[in-house]
Amino acid sequence: MTSPPSTEQFLRTFHDHHPGKQSESIRDVLTPGGRTAYETFADHVGSAERVLDLGCADGELLSIFAARGAHRLAGIDLSLNELAFARRRPELANAELRLGRAQELPWDAGAFDAVVSHMAFMVMSDPEAVAAEAARVLAPGGRFAVAVGSGGAEAGDAIELFRSLAVPLFRAARAKGLLPKFGDRRPRTREGLDEILGPAGFAPMAWERITIRHRGTPARVWQDNVATFYEMSSVPADEVARLRERFLAEAEKLAVDGVVPWAMGIDVATTRLVGAGA
Repeated sequence: MTSPPSTEQFLRTFHDHHPGKQSESIRDVLTPGGRTAYETFADHVGSAERVLDLGCADGELLSIFAARGAHRLAGIDLSLNELAFARRRPELANAELRLGRAQELPWDAGAFDAVVSHMAFMVMSDPEAVAAEAARVLAPGGRFAVAVGSGGAEAGDAIELFRSLAVPLFRAARAKGLLPKFGDRRPRTREGLDEILGPAGFAPMAWERITIRHRGTPARVWQDNVATFYEMSSVPADEVARLRERFLAEAEKLAVDGVVPWAMGIDVATTRLVGAGA
């Protein structure tokens, strides 16, 4: 067994190799209202004029806030290539896009009305340090919003099938030292987030489930799942080939007129900065 890479090393390498792919997958799947998860997530932040995105990746979420009139936009990410992708967006020409860690933010106290993190806070190490930094750079009453994955939303769909086949391979990769631990479990639950954020001065979380649904051929759903799960990059190529064969065969049994459905749950947690940390 080899020593696993740190979470930050793994995420940096993954995103440097796949800049822009995260937003492609987000745009491909919609909520029942016909909107992307980013658009629905941004609704929970309101009309903030100064927005910081922790784990901003290729800047897609910041672009939504730009279109909604935010006049100061900032983002931080571990990946140089994701940030380069974000800087090519015309709407982000004046955004402050920094390479770095959310545990050590390079902005002044009270600089933002909102701090957001879509599917990133839950994989960050030392979430208490992230919470303290978010509180520091927020103005009093500022909003903190995070989105965390809650897994497949409906029994018997293609995501549940994929997970049932892939998770044993992910466990084996982790046992071989090929995968790090992605954060801890607390940021994925309401109680855990309150435990982390309360001492930093945040009010108890508000919590809402977003369900995104998609339909596609088994081959397309395979591609979507491969792009969604970080762990796939650590599964050996021969095992990926066998997993693909098994998934396509089983997914065909779920198909109606050549397409299969899948649904994913995303939990959106929001809070406000109400006082000094304990």
